Amino acid sequence: MFNRLRDDIASIIERDPAARNAWEVITCYPGLHAIALHRLAKYFWTRNFKWLGRFTSHIGRGLTGIEIHPGATIGSRVFIDHGFGVVIGETAEVGDDCTIYQGVTLGGTSLHKGAKRHPTLGRGVIIGAGAKVLGAFTVGEGAKVGSNAVVVKEVPPGATAVGNPARIVEKEAGGPKEAAARMFAAYGVTPDGDDPVSKALHGVINNAATQEHQIERILQALKAAGIGCEVLPQLEKFDPDHLNRMVE
Repeated sequence: MFNRLRDDIASIIERDPAARNAWEVITCYPGLHAIALHRLAKYFWTRNFKWLGRFTSHIGRGLTGIEIHPGATIGSRVFIDHGFGVVIGETAEVGDDCTIYQGVTLGGTSLHKGAKRHPTLGRGVIIGAGAKVLGAFTVGEGAKVGSNAVVVKEVPPGATAVGNPARIVEKEAGGPKEAAARMFAAYGVTPDGDDPVSKALHGVINNAATQEHQIERILQALKAAGIGCEVLPQLEKFDPDHLNRMVE
C-alpha cells in the first residue's frame, strides 16, 4: 500500500510542474486523496461490503469533488489533476500512468446491470479537461482525448480524439524518444492538434485557390496565343483568406 502511494506521489511530481515536493502533494492534491479513498472503498466492495464501499466513495466525493465508483478499476500511478467534477463509473477501467483532468466523465450508455458499461483506458492515456468518454470500448495505450471532446467509439493506441462527436487524428510518426516526449501533453491537446475537419476544410480552400490561379494563367496564355475563349458571367471574387478565417 505504501509502495503504491510512494509511486503515486513520485508520478505526480514528475508530471505536474506545479508540484514542488512530496509534502505538498500529500496534503494539497485532491486527486491523490480520491485515489487513496477509492482503494479503501474497492477493498470493501470486493469483500462484499457493498454499502460500506459506496459510503466510503461518497465520503471521498464530498472531500475531493471526485466521484469514483468502488467497482471501478484504477491502475498504478494514475494522476487526476485538479480533479473537480471527475466521474468514473462502476465498470470503468483506468490503466497505469493515465492522466485525467477536471470535469472528465468516464460514463456508461447501457442500463443492463452486471454488463460492461463504461470505457477502458489503456496505459498512459491522457483525458483532457471536460472530456466525456461514454460507452464500453477501449481508448488505446498512449492515446489522448482533447479537452471537451465527446468520445463514443474506440480510440486507437497513440491516436488523438478531438471534437464533438470526437474524430480521430492519425498517429504521429517518430521514434521512441519522440513518443516519450509526447506522452504528456497539457490537457490532452498537442501543439498541432487542430480539429481534423478544420484541417480538411483549409486544404480544400487552399487547393481551390491554387486551381483558380492556375486557370487564370491558362486563360492569359490562350489569349496571348490568339485563342478566344467563351467568357462566363463574372462570379463573386473568390477570397481564400476570408474563408480560411471562417473555419479557424
